[in-house]
This record gives sequence, C-alpha cells and structure tokens, in this order.
Amino acid sequence: MITIVDYGMGNLGSIHNMLKKIGVASVVSADPAAIAEAHKLILPGVGAFDAGMEQLERSSLAPVLRERVQERGVPILGTCLGMQLMTRRSEEGHRPGLGWIDADAVRFTTTDAALKIPHMGWNLVVPRQSAALVDELPEESRFYFVHSFHVRCRCDDDVLLTSRHGEEFHSAFHRDNVWGVQFHPEKSHRFGMKLLRNFAERC
Repeated sequence: MITIVDYGMGNLGSIHNMLKKIGVASVVSADPAAIAEAHKLILPGVGAFDAGMEQLERSSLAPVLRERVQERGVPILGTCLGMQLMTRRSEEGHRPGLGWIDADAVRFTTTDAALKIPHMGWNLVVPRQSAALVDELPEESRFYFVHSFHVRCRCDDDVLLTSRHGEEFHSAFHRDNVWGVQFHPEKSHRFGMKLLRNFAERC
C-alpha cells in the first residue's frame, strides 16, 4: 500500500488513478496518524515552494514525514514540487526545505528566446546511474514536465536522471530511501506507469 500525502498542493486524484490502473493499491491521506503508519509514501506537489512548506508545517505533516523518512527509512517518491521540497532551499522562496537531499531548486537561466519558461511538455531523460526506480525504462524515455525551477544537486552521486531545456538539469535524484522526479509520472503514459510500478515493486 502506498500512501499519497495530501497537504493541499497536489494532483492527488491523477496519481491515485494511475496507481489503480497499474494494479497498485494506494490511499490519499492528510492524517498525520495515518502517515505515521505508512510503509511507502508519495509526496506530490504543484505550486510555489514556500506555500508547499507552509502547508506541510501547518498540517503537522512535516515532522511526521521526517520521522518516517529519516528515522524509519520509509521509501518516499517526490514528484514535481514534492521533489523540490526535499532539497535545502529554493530561489523561489525564503523557507528552508526538508533538507533530505543536498540540493537547491534554482531558476532556469537560459537566454534562448525560443525556449519558454515554464518548461512545459514532453522531454527526454538521460540515466546517470542504475537504480531500482529506473530499471528497464525504455530507451529514449519521455516524461511530462511543468516547472519554472529545477533542482541542482551538489553531489553527483545523487543524480539519477538529467534532461535539457536550454541547459542540462537534474530531472531525478536518489539517495538511500529518498527518490525525487521533476516530471509528472501520472501524466507520462507508459513511461510513467513503468516508473511508478518500479517504485511500488522495487524501491
């Protein structure tokens, strides 16, 4: 059973429906007590960094997530804003992030007028290491992105996938039980199905 964390900032129904489609049981919860018992977590997210962190703190979910992830080693997958919240900070705001990955969320700096910000649409991912989350992904896998900020990991060993939008950026990271992807697997058809199945069965 995967628990999808509801802190008021995510497209929860789409993730729940995609997991259901691939035969993976999941539940959406905003209850700290339920999340304190979770065996596997997804932290989704759409919106601004500071608003996301404020919602996690206000709903009393941040300390529960820290206990489950950092102390208990529960596997967690962050998607889009959820990935960024796992970093130390973001140039978009002033609040500290969860700090599970030594990374920051930064603005795109491309000066190519033909490249629009936010980066929106399908893009290729390039594997930088082998890991359970990306096992057996098809060659030239494409995922659906919508974001104006991207993660920059400080440690190369944390970088799982890269993509390019004017500049190369880290589109997925991994350290221990923490996984993050900048794209939306629930909107990425067969590629997203494979990645979510890997998280459910292999991570």
